Amino acid sequence: MGSEGSSVVVPRNFRLLEELERGEKGIGNGTVSYGMDDVDDIYMQSWTGTIIGPPNTVHEGRIYQLKLFCGKDYPDNPPSVRFQTRINMACVNPASGMVEPSLFPMLANWQRECTMEDILTQLKKEMMAPQNRKLTQPPEGVSILLLHILGISYLFGIDFLVKQE
Repeated sequence: MGSEGSSVVVPRNFRLLEELERGEKGIGNGTVSYGMDDVDDIYMQSWTGTIIGPPNTVHEGRIYQLKLFCGKDYPDNPPSVRFQTRINMACVNPASGMVEPSLFPMLANWQRECTMEDILTQLKKEMMAPQNRKLTQPPEGVSILLLHILGISYLFGIDFLVKQE
């Protein structure tokens, strides 16, 4: 008696531990992965993600690095998501690499049940969408660096070039 209509809300840290365990085991075909950015982060806020570009698109074979930040209100609110690798996509701010929640339905209509894995998988699907699959992309090896100095943020585009001999 009394169990009808009640639901159990999994506490934030248990939820993040579940996501960490799933991320460490690998996901699907290996074209999407994620894990903690800093193992000493006791609040489990800073995460990294990787997406390998889908075939038959301009993203094919490219490796995209992302940062996900789960605030103290995650999973009730979505994490912030930022591409570290420069990418040209309709839902990504080209200057900062931030995935714009208003342009990415999964973040705009966030549900507590959604996970970081879901976000990365949906971003990969978004790469295959007609509006993104053929967009001209920045040269490979170009990353975005966000520096915080004395409370001021500086944004740089960095081109990692290898000297050819």
